[in-house]
Amino acid sequence: MSIEVRDIHKSFGAFKALDGVSLSLPKGELVALLGPSGCGKTTLLRIIAGLESADYGSIRLSGADATAKHVRERQVGFVFQHYALFRHMSVFENVAFGLRVKPRGERPSEAIIREKVMRLLDLVQLSWLADRFPSQLSGGQRQRIALARALAVEPQVLLLDEPFGALDAKVRKELRRWLRRLHDELHISSIFVTHDQEEALEVADKIVLMNKGRIEQIGGPREIYNEPATSFACSFIGNVNEFRGRIEGNYLRVGDDLLPHEPSDLDLADGQAVVAYARPHDTEIHPLSADRSGVTAKVNRILESGALARVELVANGAAREGRTDYFEVELTPAEIAELGLETGKRVRLTSRRLSVFRDKQ
Repeated sequence: MSIEVRDIHKSFGAFKALDGVSLSLPKGELVALLGPSGCGKTTLLRIIAGLESADYGSIRLSGADATAKHVRERQVGFVFQHYALFRHMSVFENVAFGLRVKPRGERPSEAIIREKVMRLLDLVQLSWLADRFPSQLSGGQRQRIALARALAVEPQVLLLDEPFGALDAKVRKELRRWLRRLHDELHISSIFVTHDQEEALEVADKIVLMNKGRIEQIGGPREIYNEPATSFACSFIGNVNEFRGRIEGNYLRVGDDLLPHEPSDLDLADGQAVVAYARPHDTEIHPLSADRSGVTAKVNRILESGALARVELVANGAAREGRTDYFEVELTPAEIAELGLETGKRVRLTSRRLSVFRDKQ
């Protein structure tokens, strides 16, 4: 089922949760609604599901207007963050629930229900737990049962609201892989809400990045990460080092320092206030010398684990707006040794690749 959202507005009192959101999602994709808390992603998901109504705008499912349709008529399956399983029912009964409450004319026979439920439990690899109760399951198992229950009614769209948010990091990672495999097998149109950028980058075919009730960027994980369209997109997706200053020829003046930058498509004039971002793996450390440009900083900590170490640095000079600026650089232990890095050493930072945006602050 394709999903089209047209100019959706939604306010809760004076708070504007969604401010003219429009997007079109083709059939069969696994899409992540990504953004910080309060950006409107869960509200949008609930409006698509029919659990919430928009103040203005429309929802179209497979080309048909579904704006006024009840949630039962939209053929959507919904998975909540906290499982929402019936504690007094067994795993089998939880998955069968949606089938058993269908109108009499649409309700399958008990034999068909049993066959379908066991097939779904096999799909989520938990058929051996059919007679258990939710209290006897782990968090990851409960969430897989919740997903099986949502799939039992054969939805055209699967909607998941922070499906792994209540689980620990290791279980979340395992379930992310499992969800991706399940989607590749079923090819059901799916949208999941998350504030975890790693989760979105790892699982989704497409990411809808939201901020303050609006869409900042829509694209595949590689595009969102490597070609951020806005300053927010660049700062939110992945780790970045932030440099604020003004354009001065082919340099960005940051305090008393000059940071080289390549000309951009923004047509920036001298004196223009900008913010530039560099990924830790694109940031370079150089010995402090009078003849080299770059932002001066001091090594704060060296965190060595695995093939790459993280060097945490603190900006020299006065704190900006009452806060200290920290930077992070990824280097091999050999590079750290070659540079003679140690806590307290002063160095200069440059970048192989800067993403530069006009500073709106």
